[in-house]
Amino acid sequence: MKRVVFNRKGGVGKSTITCNLAAIAASKGKNVLVVDLDPQANTTSYLGHDGKDNVVGIAEFMESTISRNYRDFTSEDYIRKTQFENLSLISASYTLVDLEAKLEAKHKIYKLRDFLNNLHEEFDEIYIDTPPALNFFTLSALIAADRCLLPYDCDVFARDAMIDLMDELEEIVEDHNPRLEIEGVIVNQFQARAKLPQLAVEELAKSKFNLIEPFISSSVKVKESHAQHTPLIFLDAKHKITLEFIELYSAISKI
Repeated sequence: MKRVVFNRKGGVGKSTITCNLAAIAASKGKNVLVVDLDPQANTTSYLGHDGKDNVVGIAEFMESTISRNYRDFTSEDYIRKTQFENLSLISASYTLVDLEAKLEAKHKIYKLRDFLNNLHEEFDEIYIDTPPALNFFTLSALIAADRCLLPYDCDVFARDAMIDLMDELEEIVEDHNPRLEIEGVIVNQFQARAKLPQLAVEELAKSKFNLIEPFISSSVKVKESHAQHTPLIFLDAKHKITLEFIELYSAISKI
């Protein structure tokens, strides 16, 4: 199963959701791979690594599709182990920014799909984090994935943007990846006692979106897990936010 986590809006929790769902899957004994496609490399950092440490990652793989550099590498050469059992990573770096125009010009949009298909039998679940833009790398991920999750940060003004995004995703499904399933919206940074987040969720529910429950609450514990480069399940398995992510993982596993 290959899942992509995407929203064009920044700050909605893509990296947080990607890493925590992947970590929960790993904690359940599944062999899990996280692919970081965002040049900001927040997911890479969250899982305890640095995109500037000269270890080959997704940028080097992408470069191998347009040059002779890294051409002799196998798919496994780009994978690094994390400190967490059953959880592996293909890291990102800012080098991706310089590669995007070259990759587009060479029409390499299907290379990520082929690359991950070579790894499909090795991993039970693959999670792909994306940039906050519908660009070459995000489209590559949507073409490669089986399912798509859409984070939503309870912003009333983001609802119309989500509707527009869904229209674009449906076009991508039709034109590039008929097997891609839009699983639904993950409501993140939710404050149950605040009126504005409740209104934002109600407005989104009136549209054609599947809101996956439970909603993920706003908590300083998430920032603590970022600072310690440790997903919540390995930081505090009994915390309220951790339990919400566990329940969320169970919910998407049944879809």
